[in-house]
Amino acid sequence: MKIALTDLPYSPNALEPYISAKTLKFHHGKHLQTYINNTNKLLEDEKYSDYHTMTDILLNAEGVLYNNAAQVWNHNFYFFSFSPKGGNGPSPDSLLYKAICDQWETIEAFQETFVAQGVSLFGSGWVWLCQNKDGFLEILQTKNGDTPLTNGKIPLLTFDVWEHAYYLDYQNDRKKHLSNLWNIVDWRIVEKRYVSN
Repeated sequence: MKIALTDLPYSPNALEPYISAKTLKFHHGKHLQTYINNTNKLLEDEKYSDYHTMTDILLNAEGVLYNNAAQVWNHNFYFFSFSPKGGNGPSPDSLLYKAICDQWETIEAFQETFVAQGVSLFGSGWVWLCQNKDGFLEILQTKNGDTPLTNGKIPLLTFDVWEHAYYLDYQNDRKKHLSNLWNIVDWRIVEKRYVSN
């Protein structure tokens, strides 16, 4: 098994001014590439020969291999949640829109809660919108490279709360960074990840 850096479906400057080309080149081209390189190097060890997919690694590996592979998975999930044409919110006719409003009353209230969870996460990690085993939505924080997949949850959307995701553009203003990402979320992609009850 060998992992390669996946090309993004948009140009480096397509998400400006919310994510700059400079940040995207560092974040995708350098940080993610480093996680990929580390994962591939570790997978050369014969003790990992039974791992054939990223899911195999995330559900079975521990320690440094899990940490690097989970960061690869998380980052790909994150980067492919955006579009320069995003930001309009879920379609009012979608099942996801109804599920969000059932739980948080409005899309705006959900977004405020989501951002607040990202801001309050101590240290580095991720904030997620997930669907649990019962089909209900949850906003979760994960530390470092952890992913909700290991707890049997279905990730729908994530924002990166590591400083390398925003420091070039926003310095220490994590809240502004997270709030601005709503302008580029591709809700059509998020809606496709949602499994109706």
